[in-house]
Amino acid sequence: MQWESVIGLEVHVQLATRSKIFSGAATTFGADPNTQACPIDLGLPGVLPVLNAEAVRMAVMFGLAIGAEIHPYSIFDRKNYFYPDLPKGYQISQFARPIVGRGELTIQVAGAATRTIGVTRAHLEEDAGKSLHEAYPGLTAIDFNRTGTPLLEVVSEPDLRSAAEAVAYFKQLHSLVRHLKICDGNLAEGSMRCDANVSVRPLGQTELGERTEIKNVNSFRFVELAIEYEIERQIEILEGGGAVARDTRLYDSQRNETRPMRSKELSDDYRYFPDPDLLPVHLEPAYIESIRAELPELPVHKKARFSEAFGLSDYDAAWLTEDPEIADYFEAVERVAGDAKLAANWVMGELSAALNKSQMAFSGAPVSASTLGKLIARINDATISGKIAKAIFDTLWREGGEVDSIIEAQGLRQVTDSDAISGIIEQIIAENPAQVAQFKAGKEKVFGFFVGKVMQASAGKANPQQVNELLRQALQD
Repeated sequence: MQWESVIGLEVHVQLATRSKIFSGAATTFGADPNTQACPIDLGLPGVLPVLNAEAVRMAVMFGLAIGAEIHPYSIFDRKNYFYPDLPKGYQISQFARPIVGRGELTIQVAGAATRTIGVTRAHLEEDAGKSLHEAYPGLTAIDFNRTGTPLLEVVSEPDLRSAAEAVAYFKQLHSLVRHLKICDGNLAEGSMRCDANVSVRPLGQTELGERTEIKNVNSFRFVELAIEYEIERQIEILEGGGAVARDTRLYDSQRNETRPMRSKELSDDYRYFPDPDLLPVHLEPAYIESIRAELPELPVHKKARFSEAFGLSDYDAAWLTEDPEIADYFEAVERVAGDAKLAANWVMGELSAALNKSQMAFSGAPVSASTLGKLIARINDATISGKIAKAIFDTLWREGGEVDSIIEAQGLRQVTDSDAISGIIEQIIAENPAQVAQFKAGKEKVFGFFVGKVMQASAGKANPQQVNELLRQALQD
């Protein structure tokens, strides 16, 4: 039997506010345990929550960016459940009337056509604390610092059909919130966490199969591996005559498997009801339009502009616009270099490789965009060759400095004098009569031997294009 997987993602986006969603406590990552949890976060007697206006603005901005309906009237609800990291015994969330309604995201998996994935809703809620199992042997400790941190939970429709599509959707969402500057997107710090709802059904069947939920996956690779494993697990159960149990699961990356955590709750189990301490949120049309006017250039529009204005391929444009830091860096390089394709090649090639090797983000690159742009400009004006440029780049990366100063100090200026290059060529031809005879006998590969000899004799400074032209002319005379 052929099977079809049906996948929906619930992505928790930690909003980049300086304070929590219902209190003035800080949201700084890495603080000592329980130093950023105030009485409001802990739900102590006599305290009242106050909604963070910046969290509302960020939620509306996200909704507008995905073309979603923004509900002018929304309310907060209490989601009731007991867990050690939930000090109040309930979570303030949105259920019946979320702030962001239906929208959509367009994704593309390599080699496939674009697909539009529906977004059911995006609602504001507070984060819970964090259980720590390593601090005390045999015991579980609780750090409440994260309690009350503002989250935007983005719930997709069950429109995804493979693990690869799920990763593409997660990456597209990750790129969007970073371009909007509403989340730093740091997966390692938990700034975005993904819950994957997975089910399978016979190909052609319209009725959904029983689903499971994989909780709190925070890397693109693990999302793909966890979903692939779960799809195979469910198919194996069904083909063996069993039934998939509706449960909540965790992904163990060490064993590459999902394991049950608890039975899956239904919405009724949470006993949602409107939070009596928080007033409804009313958004005026003028407020929504003022946020629409603040929207930055979105990734999809930036990609189209890079393709049209710079003549880049779809692949290059997509690669350069996935991360807003990379996009900004590339444009700054291009402005100085004056050659978009060469700038793209250097950003995607030499610079990216150096950053990966050093495990750095683009923001930490020791070679500034203007410096890299000047280096590329010196290739374009034939001051240096591409090979020499790579050597200069290594110097800039390790030691810093200024492009022109390095060129002059190390005598790296390219030889473009035709007479000088012709003189070197004549000497090489005179010293290698056997190879000359081979070339004239039709062995074209010998030409590379002569190019190498000329470049070696010029210490790599001869203009390669001129070398090829003058050398071929000399050998054919």
